[in-house]
Amino acid sequence: MKNGKVIIAIISIISIILTSCGGGNAIEKKQAQLEKLKAEQADLAIKVKTLEDEIKAGGATIEKREKVVNVAVTNVETSNFKHFIDVQGRVDGDENTTISAKVPGLVLNVLAKPGSVVKAGQVLAELDGNAIRKQIQSMETNLSLVTELYNKQKALWEKQVGSEIQYKQAKTNKESLEQQIASMREQLAMYKITSPVNGTIDVVNLKVGQTAAPGMPYFSIVNFNKLKVKADVAESYANKIKQGNDVVITFPDIDKTINTKITYSGKGISALNRTFGVEVALPSDDSYLPNMIAVVKIIDYAKNDVIVIPVNCIQNADGENFVYVAVKEGNRTIAKKRVVNVGVTYNDKAEIIGGLDKGEQLITEGYSDLNDGELIKF
Repeated sequence: MKNGKVIIAIISIISIILTSCGGGNAIEKKQAQLEKLKAEQADLAIKVKTLEDEIKAGGATIEKREKVVNVAVTNVETSNFKHFIDVQGRVDGDENTTISAKVPGLVLNVLAKPGSVVKAGQVLAELDGNAIRKQIQSMETNLSLVTELYNKQKALWEKQVGSEIQYKQAKTNKESLEQQIASMREQLAMYKITSPVNGTIDVVNLKVGQTAAPGMPYFSIVNFNKLKVKADVAESYANKIKQGNDVVITFPDIDKTINTKITYSGKGISALNRTFGVEVALPSDDSYLPNMIAVVKIIDYAKNDVIVIPVNCIQNADGENFVYVAVKEGNRTIAKKRVVNVGVTYNDKAEIIGGLDKGEQLITEGYSDLNDGELIKF
């Protein structure tokens, strides 16, 4: 008890004084000091007893102050939840083609340059076809003579003069020469490199004086009115992705996002990388460029009016997922543990299919050190 401790302390002080001093007068002084201290001790004991009685009479008790944890909360609401399959794609032309020469020949003229807008059939370059052109001129001269002979034989035959064989031979010679000339003109046309589609010249790999060879890509043309995004998706999603699925495409380089649908979903799996291709047609827009990077987010799951919470609020113990909510108990607010059923998650959001109700207050900060029933404030 406190009184006993005071007495022991006083006796210790007196002992030290007695030990360090000697003589009669000194003892009398110390005796007087002792009496004074005893009187003070008695007075303190009375005051302590009085305070104890007053506290007891008032019915007050000294309790240990309860711990209070600071938290942050948010109201549980319902919203629309979507899960995406994220893949990287690129912009490609639906009419994106490379053009080569059909016959070998010396390049006489290049009529297009990168950025030129061309139409289907427009001549992009001319090769040296003079040899064939001269052959055609010679054959056309012969055709004039053959045609004249045919016309005379035809006139005679109509008058029943001459033989049928002479008439038919003249006709055959004329028609045969006409066919040869037509064939030679088709060959001459091959000495002009033309565009098979409408579009814009993207690449030119041909110069005047160069010898062109069939099969080499000399021009690249893109039809910007028919662009698409192509992407490869892992085969594990083959049963989830179909033509018509909603998709969100973001173009990081031009800070643009569009909402559209898949226009084609591949039916075969690549043996090389175990993926299948998807395509999304793009609206006409000059800002899209071939080979531009595109982030493709394919929606494979969507549900409306569901509870969605931050995924980091969900804790796990003993195989159970749980969160904490704030609950009022009288004039106190405590943390209550809620075991929840988690549906689909995407990025930082989780779909809750059981365990939480709309309107409850979910603890979003300070939950990691909480215990069920602990006092909180926010």
